[in-house]
This record gives sequence, structure tokens and C-alpha cells, in this order.
Amino acid sequence: MGNTTSIAINQVSKKFGHGKNLVLALDDVSVEIEENEFFTLLGPSGCGKTTLLRLIAGFEHPSSGHIQLHGEEISHLPPFKRPVNTVFQSYALFPHMTVAENIGFGLTMQDKPTGEIADTINKMLQLVQMEDLRDRRTDQISGGQQQRVALARALAPRPRVLLLDEPLSALDYKLRKGMQIELKRLQHETGITFIFVTHDQEEALTMSDRVAVMNNGRILQVGSPHQIYNHPAERFVADFIGDTNFLTAELLECGEGESLLKLPSGKTVRSGQPEAAVNGTVHIAIRPEQASLTDDLIDADLQGKISNVVYSGSDTQYHIDLPDSEEFVVRMQNRGTLNVNWQAGQKIGVNIESGAVQILRN
Repeated sequence: MGNTTSIAINQVSKKFGHGKNLVLALDDVSVEIEENEFFTLLGPSGCGKTTLLRLIAGFEHPSSGHIQLHGEEISHLPPFKRPVNTVFQSYALFPHMTVAENIGFGLTMQDKPTGEIADTINKMLQLVQMEDLRDRRTDQISGGQQQRVALARALAPRPRVLLLDEPLSALDYKLRKGMQIELKRLQHETGITFIFVTHDQEEALTMSDRVAVMNNGRILQVGSPHQIYNHPAERFVADFIGDTNFLTAELLECGEGESLLKLPSGKTVRSGQPEAAVNGTVHIAIRPEQASLTDDLIDADLQGKISNVVYSGSDTQYHIDLPDSEEFVVRMQNRGTLNVNWQAGQKIGVNIESGAVQILRN
């Protein structure tokens, strides 16, 4: 990942409509995306991620704020004057053209020399591993192959930034998983900044250098996949990324980078320092795989009764009813056979791993 800023979004808002029909699609968004970075905008439908992508591409213009590419203001430049290319959810290939002709189309429109076009097509075919299909029409190849052609066509002019608007959503699960690895390889080999839009948390965690989680037109948190998953800043982020247990706890003391919390069971645990360290009731998050079951009810961090056991091959999920009626889920890996035959209806203790408790902003 580079050390210079590729795209700088500064206090950008975008409004659609007027009066009663006014929609605030983006609300004072600021973020910097680094050169040679695989950066993902992640969030539910309607959160503003595609609108932000379209602003970077030039298909829309901000209502307020600024967008810069390597320090140059591009907020109101038309798309064809931006060194940016976009790969859409529908690949928009020309079905009457061959794979090679599709890849070279943009270069032909730019009146590039014939020799340069041919050389670039060969390089792109090699990059996406489709040399054998260069003369095949694009309506005669598979969906995954069409996706590679769309990528090659977008990469051929060597844009400084490549925008990808949910390009894998039409592929089946196995092919989508393979293309996730392929996309990351292409980004690494080309060194181009990739900005990827998805609502699929697994895609975001698999491919990204950094992820921006969005909701209601705002960016809630930006960080590496590890940071976003293990240290969510607020409830929406924790809930949207993976499975999470939410509890209320009492913040007893803060100091020296960590906090002391009292759980509903009365037991105390330690957590990292919250952003706003104020003693009192706080909301906390604990991932299911960061807790384990125990028959020792006295010393356990939490106690409850197993309500359901869900076996899913590699692991088993235990749903536990806590005394205050909250459900708590523990996910434990299966190592050959289940270590202990815990059953629904059984009273059980739950231990929480050290460092697993995250204090949320709200």
C-alpha cells in the first residue's frame, strides 16, 4: 500500500430532489484513499456507497464539498476528463465483438497507435489469463470470463483509479470466491488504486486493505478488515460485520489504556479504553468465537441455559438464554468429534477470552 493520497473526499454531501422529496444521499463524508490501495465501501442498500462511487467517477457532482485526485480538484470534471475507469454490476460488453476487440475498444476510441493497442491487448489477456479466448465473441463465454474481460477493458487504458460497483454480485458462490482472489491479484500486479463497492461483508474482509463501513449516507468507521471486525466502534458496525453478542455492562474504571467492566452476572472483565471514558452503563460487543462453554458455573463470566444447539460441520453454535432474557451465542470449533456433549436445556457457564470485549460508542 502506498504512502500518498490517491483520492481525497472532503466534507462531501449529495442531495437529490427538492422540498418534501429531498433525499440526503451523502451527509458530510470525508475520507482519504491511498495510492495502490484496495479500498472497499461497505454497507446495506441505500447507504450511499454507490452514490459516492459515482461522484468519484464523475457521473454525479457533489452538492457541497470537494473531491481531489492526487491533489487536483475533480469535483466537477466530466467523466472523460478523469483518469478513472468503472466496472459496473452489468459488464456492458459488446456481444458482437471478440474478447480482444472489447479489451481494445477504449484505446481505439482514444486513437492510440495500432501497435500500442495490440501490445496492450496482449498484456491484458495475459493479466486476466484469457489468451486462448482472444478471438471468441463475448456472448459465447461464461459469466466469470465476461467479468474478466470487463476488468481487462477497464484496466487497458491504465487508469489511476479503478472503481468497481458490485461487479461480482451476478456470479454464483464458488465463482465469486475465485474472482475475489483474482481481483486482489490484479490489484497487486497493476498497482492501481481499486475502490470497490459491496454489501457483502465477506467480500470486504477477504479483499480489502481498508474498509469504510457506511450507513444512512455517512461513514461510520474506516480501518483494516482486522480492525473493523475485532474493534468495531459502534453497534451498527459490530452488527453488520459478522455475528455479534450485545450486552450492557457497568463501566467501573478507566486507566492506562484499559477499562474494568462489570457484566450482568456480576463478574468483572477488562476491555480496551473506550473513546469516551465515562463511568456508567455502556454497550459491549463479544464475537461468538471469542467465548467458550464451561461446566464450572461458579467461576464462569456468564451463566445461562442452552436453548438450541446448531451443528454446521466445522463448528457448533450454542444459543444460551441468560437470566436477563438476552440470548448469547457461543461458536466452538469441532475437532473431529464434539469434545463435550452439551445439550439443549442444560445449565452452562460462558467464559470470555481476554481482550474480546469491545465497548461501543452507542
